[in-house]
Amino acid sequence: ATGQLRGLLSFVPWGRRGLSLDLMRRDRDAENGLTEYLVAQVVAEAGRFGAQRISLNFAMFRAVFAAGERIGAGPVLRAWRAVLGVFSRFFQLESLYRSNAKYGPEWVPRYVCYTSARRLPRVGSVAGALEGFLPTSLRPSRRAFAHDRVDEDFVARVREIEAEEPPEAALRRPEQVRVRIAKLDRLREAGIDPYPPGFSRDTTVAEIRARHEELPPDSHTGHRVRLAGRVVAVRDLGGLVFARVRDASGEVQVMLSGDALWRSTVDLGDQVGVSGEVVTSRRGELSVRVAEWTVTAKCLHPLPDKRKGLLDPETRVRRRYLDLIVNPSAGELVRVRGRAVRAVRDLLHAKEFLEVETPMLQSVHGGAHARPFLTHLNAYDQRMYLRIAPELYLKRLCVAGVERVFELNRNFRNEGVDATHNPEFSMLEAYQAYGDYHSMRQLMRSLIQAAAVAAHGAPVARRADGEYDLSGDWPVITVHDAVSDAFGEQVTPDTELPVLQRLCRQAGVPVGEDAGPGEVVVAAFEHLVEPYTVGPTFYADYPRETSPLTRQHREDPRLAERWDLIAFGAEIGTAYTELTDPLDQRERLHAQSLRAASGDIEAMELDEDFLTALEHGMPPTGGLGLGIDRLIMMLTGTTIRQTIT
Repeated sequence: ATGQLRGLLSFVPWGRRGLSLDLMRRDRDAENGLTEYLVAQVVAEAGRFGAQRISLNFAMFRAVFAAGERIGAGPVLRAWRAVLGVFSRFFQLESLYRSNAKYGPEWVPRYVCYTSARRLPRVGSVAGALEGFLPTSLRPSRRAFAHDRVDEDFVARVREIEAEEPPEAALRRPEQVRVRIAKLDRLREAGIDPYPPGFSRDTTVAEIRARHEELPPDSHTGHRVRLAGRVVAVRDLGGLVFARVRDASGEVQVMLSGDALWRSTVDLGDQVGVSGEVVTSRRGELSVRVAEWTVTAKCLHPLPDKRKGLLDPETRVRRRYLDLIVNPSAGELVRVRGRAVRAVRDLLHAKEFLEVETPMLQSVHGGAHARPFLTHLNAYDQRMYLRIAPELYLKRLCVAGVERVFELNRNFRNEGVDATHNPEFSMLEAYQAYGDYHSMRQLMRSLIQAAAVAAHGAPVARRADGEYDLSGDWPVITVHDAVSDAFGEQVTPDTELPVLQRLCRQAGVPVGEDAGPGEVVVAAFEHLVEPYTVGPTFYADYPRETSPLTRQHREDPRLAERWDLIAFGAEIGTAYTELTDPLDQRERLHAQSLRAASGDIEAMELDEDFLTALEHGMPPTGGLGLGIDRLIMMLTGTTIRQTIT
């Protein structure tokens, strides 16, 4: 308002689309935040000038300041950090780093260019003088650098350099990859396209084996086939080459005689197409005597050892395709999952459930007690969440009159990763009007038994220690009874909080200071009961306070009509008699929203649109949730990472 100059930022061009800070000054008496305001204005206006990058101050020894503060920093690094802290009292070292770090920049190295190493001391003195590190008396005179002034020729040369397109960085490939790339040229010279648009095959390995099951050695069938697959083994005996070709249905041997081009161009891992007669070798091995062959896709990387496979579990996850190539059991697990998921869907369709898809991006996170993933919708400048559960949107459909509905899709929870948890996972949720948690229990058992039959041909779970029979009914135990057995002392909804806390301390169960009686009971259940449950068991009637979306128990209002299905030490699914009272639901979600406002990142937010929908009347409804990844883990005895494709 006074018209006085309080702060100044000036920038110079940086490349074609950038600005670099030249001068930053601020009046000592200016308001706090002035420099930050100026930087923000530059960022806001940069687009009008075509600037895409802005370079602020560089920070000397930034890496030392940042790394020295981390937990686990070594003694040398901490000592170096302490020395720089002393110098920061006299020079702008740490303060410059801090002032830049608050903008969240991308840190990149700063390079000094000089014509000769002899000039490095002079360059250093100039740099120190410009940054204010050297006193005036030690600053070099301008005359010493007078001959370095920029002239028109220098400007012209800089413009020529900027006009040139930077050369592409040379890709450094391993020797074996270079050898395989060289074989591409040999194939093309021989008239073979190593990546053709297609190959016309007329059979599969499984069909060949089914048609020619019990042939004697050295047989000729006269049956000519066209087969395609990946080369997974090769034996060169000089006169004959034996290779094993694998497609999605199995492996078969192929035989070639005197083919120099195959020997010089085909490697393990290559995709090939062959045509020839189905025969047996002298040892009786079913084979295809190759008359013609081609490469359908050249593999440029050597495959892992077939016998050892991929040993590193992290590599097996990150490069899942390699694990599927060299490990047939991994491929079978993918097929088991596909059959099980299809069986789940087919059973629900047979029971006249309608399959739907609800939003993945949601403006309010709810439907489960979990930490969500945050994202931003640029079109509306709005914060959004990747859904943690589809529950609230499926219930809207229940209000609308869809009496049987389900969704099998992906959910996202920004939580830990271990053998049973993954941030992205597949989930089934189903709702049935005029059902309850009793009818949902029957549906859950039917779904899992159908999936087991589709996966294994029988209602069994195949574990490392053998098969486990899943047929028949499964036990139903109340949560309080299960916890009582674990404690060796009776626990009921009437048990007071100090007693529960004492029992947990004696059993070594960690409990939060603010946990209520219901939360303490659930904590004891999760530590003392769930990990030790083997056969599928329904644990029912949870404390009401731990189930904000569940109807209170019809006989004891302190409990909720909810069960969890536990098997082999992990939760497989859950079900509720859904809460349809909109006033009761509002009270519970309001309590959850207060927890969210006080910093509980897992608590649900208040969804007014859902509550308004519920106020239009939702019929009595039973709902269930089944973790598809957990289902496959249960049926196969694998970890969640192994079930993910």
